[in-house]
Amino acid sequence: MDFEIEKLPAKSIYNLLIGLVAPRPIALVTSMNEAGRMNAAPFSSYNYLCTDPPVVGLGVMNKPGGNFVPKDTARNIRRTGEFVVNVVTEDLAQQMNICGTDFPEGMDELEMAGLDTAPSKNVKVPRIAQAHAALECVEHATIEIGRSRIILGRVVGIYVEDQFIDPAGPYVKSEELHAIGRMNGLGSYVKTQGAFMTIPRIPYEEWKKGQR
Repeated sequence: MDFEIEKLPAKSIYNLLIGLVAPRPIALVTSMNEAGRMNAAPFSSYNYLCTDPPVVGLGVMNKPGGNFVPKDTARNIRRTGEFVVNVVTEDLAQQMNICGTDFPEGMDELEMAGLDTAPSKNVKVPRIAQAHAALECVEHATIEIGRSRIILGRVVGIYVEDQFIDPAGPYVKSEELHAIGRMNGLGSYVKTQGAFMTIPRIPYEEWKKGQR
């Protein structure tokens, strides 16, 4: 089927994009308001964008409804300029899902999910203690586009548990970390445990030899 974007409602576009741009890494973002109240929310509109300087991007839609009200994460980052991306691994999948629940105002997502916090080294916002890796970020820019915001965060600190680091690189032992990915909007995810395949890059000279 061919879909013409101008003829589709926003919900249909969303359904198609998140089913095709997959698997997507999941950022379980911790942020704080000016009073120090914590918020935790998962986002799969997320990726790293560059490494020099290191920048990650989050796509954060407004709260449902037509009032252009930003979600707590976007509001907190805009006002305090800091956030932490906690890497979602297989053992944190259920807790991550709980943090995505639309709890009433005043309820603590971390408490509801049974998660604890630990101090970050470079920002005031704590990381999630149970997360095996986290990126400490400061806001570089927020771009408002329609009913969404693209938040660019400059990574100022990286935390990874020692067991998941190969010091030779240093490299992340991704085949042992077991991050999960988001597949669509129907509750579908993918595991990486037991699913790795290695495809080395081909040097040009080696590629030419293969064409003979």
